[in-house]
Amino acid sequence: MDLTILRVLMWQFLVGAGLAAVLLGVFGKVAGYSAVLGSLAAVVPNAFLGLRILAPRRDPGALKRAAWVGEAGKLALTVLIFTLVFTQVRPLNAAALFAGFIVTQLVVFSGLLMRGEETTESDNTNGS
Repeated sequence: MDLTILRVLMWQFLVGAGLAAVLLGVFGKVAGYSAVLGSLAAVVPNAFLGLRILAPRRDPGALKRAAWVGEAGKLALTVLIFTLVFTQVRPLNAAALFAGFIVTQLVVFSGLLMRGEETTESDNTNGS
C-alpha cells in the first residue's frame, strides 16, 4: 500500500499545528485558532479525498470514479468549512485563517518529492 497520501496528511497536520503555534505566540489567541481553522479547512477535505482513493477496489474504473467523487467531496467540504468558519467564528483573523489554509495546502507538493523518493529507492538499475 502506498503510504504517500497518509504521510502528506500527517505533514499537513503538523505544519498547520506548527504555524498555529507560531502565530499564537507572535500575534495572540485569535491568530492561533484562526490558523488552526484554516489548516483544518485544508486537511479535512484532503483526508476525505485520500481515503476515497486508498479504499481497495476490484474494478479499474472504480478508482477513477472514486477520484471524481473524492475531488467533488473535497471541494464541497472546503466550501462548507469556510462557510461555517466565516458565519460562526467571532473574532476571526482572516489573514491567519488563509495563511493556515495556504501553507497547509502547499505541503501537498512535498508529496511529489516523497513519491519521487520512493520510486528512486525502489528502482533497481543493476539488474538484480
